Order: sequence, then structure tokens, then C-alpha cells
Amino acid sequence: MTELFVEPTIAIVLTGMLVGAAGSLLGVFLVLRGNSMLSDAISHAILFGIAVVWLLTGATSGPVQIVGAALSGVLAVFLIESVVRTRRVRQDAAIGLVFPALFSLGVVLLNVFARDVHLDEHTVLLGEIGFVWLDQITVAGWVLPQSLATLAVVLAIDGLFIALFYKALKLATFDPELARTLGFKPTLLFYGLLSLVSGTAVAAFDAVGVVLFICFVIVPPGAAYLLTDRLAVMLFLAVAMAMASAPLGYVAAVALNVSIAGMMALATGGFLILALTLGPRHGLLARQARRRRLADQPADGASSA
Repeated sequence: MTELFVEPTIAIVLTGMLVGAAGSLLGVFLVLRGNSMLSDAISHAILFGIAVVWLLTGATSGPVQIVGAALSGVLAVFLIESVVRTRRVRQDAAIGLVFPALFSLGVVLLNVFARDVHLDEHTVLLGEIGFVWLDQITVAGWVLPQSLATLAVVLAIDGLFIALFYKALKLATFDPELARTLGFKPTLLFYGLLSLVSGTAVAAFDAVGVVLFICFVIVPPGAAYLLTDRLAVMLFLAVAMAMASAPLGYVAAVALNVSIAGMMALATGGFLILALTLGPRHGLLARQARRRRLADQPADGASSA
């Protein structure tokens, strides 16, 4: 029983579910702010932080690595915002300028100084969730995959942050000027949120890679946005769809003998297609129904006259 969580299927599915829950929980606020692509910039910039932390401390994992790489993600956002404030470059172009530069620096540092270390850009980008159960630790008598234990702690921190600052985050997301007037600090909250995104990306990269993490940050929140206008419901739906994508993707991957992470990402896309089609207000069917009702109104008025 103590080795239940290192059974390959359970370890893989639970790891995917934890990454999905943590990523989508934070992703809701990025999507609502129109900053979802910052997760892409952060996730690529962490390679630079990983390389720098290894050069300074020799650490390839653990809290030091997470904090250092998270700081590089915050640095990427700071540089992007600084470029945008010049008013000469839009945010999407600024993202395209900053994150390739930091990612390239990280690749150069790893290839020049860390050739003998099991760190490379492919590990960071793609990961390998199928092997997550091999790296094990023991916690209170339970044998756990190390990535699973790390992600559980990260998810708890993310959830605690949102629970403690829910009202402030809600106000800062929808009306930052009002939040500032009422004494909140939306900029500080924003950077705190992005720090958590960076830390979660670092915790996820070894298990699933940042590509699947980015998918979890953007796609389930986007699908939830199409289904509801209430923030609390949006958070619940985004997390539920992300967590459901893990077992669905795993079953499909095993059946088709294809990439597990790829099928998990495809499963999130399936939820997005369903939301885009069946959403009660923003879905395609709902829009077509509204158009038909509007088209029928003049005809009804003419017949009654």
C-alpha cells in the first residue's frame, strides 16, 4: 500500500492532474487579463534561470532551483513590461523579443558550461511524463514519485495564494484602477501571480515539460471562459477540465500507442472545442440561435401588423 503512488499508471495520471490543476488555477487570471501568452514567455525563460542557478550553486532540482528559475520568469515579465512602456512596441512583439533572448542564453550556458549535467532544452520543453514514477522519495512511510510530491506542494501554495487574495485578485483583474484606489496593489499582486506561474513551470518541467504546462495554463481557462461569466465557477471548471484531461489523455495514448503528454494536450483541446460549440452564451450554437431569433423578429412584427 505504501508504494501505491509509484505504480506507473497512477503516478503518470496523478502527475498530469496536479500539473493541470496548478496551471489552470493560475491561468484563469492570466486569460482574464489578456496575458495568457506571458506563460509561454515565462516557461521558456526559466531555462536561463535553471542554467544560472546551476552555475552558482550546482543545484539541478529542489527549492533553490525552483526559486532561481522563478525569478528568471519574473525577470522576463519585467523586461517585457519595460519594453511595452516605451510605447514603441506592443506586448506581443515584446514577448517575441524577450523570451527568445533569455531562452537562447539558457541554451548557450547549458551547452558551454553544463555538458555533463542531465539538463538540456529538450528536457525543459518536452519532459517525459512516462518516466515520472522512476525518481522516488519516501514521505511519512509512503513511497512517492519526487515530481508528484513537489507538484502537490506547489499546488497547495498556488491554492493558498488564491484563497488568501481572492477578492484582491478579482478586483485587480477586472478593474485595477479601482483596486488601486481602494488601497490594493494590483501590480504587486500581478507579479506575485507571475512568480507562482514561474515556480509551477519549474516544478512541472522535469515531469511533463513546459509545452504541456503552457497548454494547461491557457486551454482549460479559455474553455471555462466560454462557459461562464462567474469567476468562482470559471476556476472550478478550468481545474476540472484540466484534471479530467490527464486520465482521458493517458487512456487514449495507451490505446493508440502515442505520446502521453501529447494526448493530454489534445484532450484539453477537445474540451475547448466542446465549449466553443456548446457554450451557453459564447458558443457557436448559442450565437446561431440568437441570430435566428433576431432574424425572426421583424417577420413576426410584420405578420401581426
